[in-house]
Amino acid sequence: MADHKLDLLLVDDDAELRDAMQAYFSSLGHRVAAADCGESALGTLASHSFTVAVVDMVMPGMSGLDLLARMKEETPETEVILLTGQGTIERAVEAMKLGAYDFLTKPVRMKQLETVVGKAGESAKIRKENTQLRALVDRGTPKHKMIGNSPAMQEVFRLVERAGPSEKPILIQGESGTGKELVARALHDASCRSDKPMVVINCAALPEPLLESELFGHEKGAFTGAAASKPGLFEVADGGTLFIDEIGELAPALQPKLLRVLEDGSMRRVGSLKERRVDVRMIAATNRDLNAEVEARRFREDLFYRINIMTIMLPPLRARTTDDVLLLADHFAGGGWEFDSECREAIAHYSWPGNVRQLINAIERAKILSDDEVLRKENLPPEVLGNVNTTGAAIVAPEIDLAALTRARVVQALQHEGGNKLRAAKSLGVSRRSLYRLIEKYHIDPSEVS
Repeated sequence: MADHKLDLLLVDDDAELRDAMQAYFSSLGHRVAAADCGESALGTLASHSFTVAVVDMVMPGMSGLDLLARMKEETPETEVILLTGQGTIERAVEAMKLGAYDFLTKPVRMKQLETVVGKAGESAKIRKENTQLRALVDRGTPKHKMIGNSPAMQEVFRLVERAGPSEKPILIQGESGTGKELVARALHDASCRSDKPMVVINCAALPEPLLESELFGHEKGAFTGAAASKPGLFEVADGGTLFIDEIGELAPALQPKLLRVLEDGSMRRVGSLKERRVDVRMIAATNRDLNAEVEARRFREDLFYRINIMTIMLPPLRARTTDDVLLLADHFAGGGWEFDSECREAIAHYSWPGNVRQLINAIERAKILSDDEVLRKENLPPEVLGNVNTTGAAIVAPEIDLAALTRARVVQALQHEGGNKLRAAKSLGVSRRSLYRLIEKYHIDPSEVS
């Protein structure tokens, strides 16, 4: 019998058996309530929660099976054990289909019932702990979804939809605060690994020795303070997705180890000679220009091409439409909050160098300083208010034509490589097939690159 005390409900129209069960389980220290019929049990359940219920199958009025069905709808956290003096295989199967924990035939010995009640209590406890664990995990994931109607964001959504089901590494590029982790999570959720973990690590947040241990794990005694062996995040994410944020900060000494995992799934913990194999899909993100990092020999070229099978460019907030900014503002404010007209104008016309993260912080500040549920201009941060000139006319950040910029970049790469499409594709970080699609999409004429 489990040593933790249970809230136990006994439902039986046999007064003698009901009283005997109540006395027995009360003597064990459990908190016990009793009911003589299904209707009475439902009244008790309306005001109290129970870990386990022991229910007679045959009672006047509502049957035990009917009560079980109601309980699974209204109090699914309660484990139900059914008792019957008319045990048949068909009834047992029916009870289990409805969600009963167990099915016992009368007469039942108290010790036997005690054992089953204890196991049901353990089952309820484990299920509750799993629910709490899922809640804790959920608290560690981004709460905001990707929002936007601008052409730039529609392109991001399209690429996520196409690339999500792929098993290939994806590189997300964008300024700090643009929501790269949200894109990574959307890619994971769209993959066949969505029921497995997505593990996140930021290369900029850890020094090199600690980052190596976090990624690849370590053996006991591998370094000072390594009192026990510890699996790395590649092992934790096995079968799922590993999101490596700010990969441009990855130390040169760690880059060959990362490349090896990507090539054949093999890795070694720090201080170990034992080779381990993992099945992990990697998504990386950076706010750096990795092409420039490769040219400066701070980032391995072979690793760059390995993680850059496909790139998703996340636009800064200033490159998105005013409608997008206001959509985001409404979303972050949440239900019940309103913006006065001056506040909306200031938000719409600020350039947001800190991107979506800065917008979230500005709105949270305005909510804290608000006396009611209206967000006003004067409660926005000073830097946001400083972007409106003394005449009251808003300074509008110019819209950026991303399509034109992309076309110009492709033309420039082709010109730089003398029209050689293979070298141009490498310099752009895309496949040759992707380059041909870009040339066709933007109607790039050979005369432009000659």
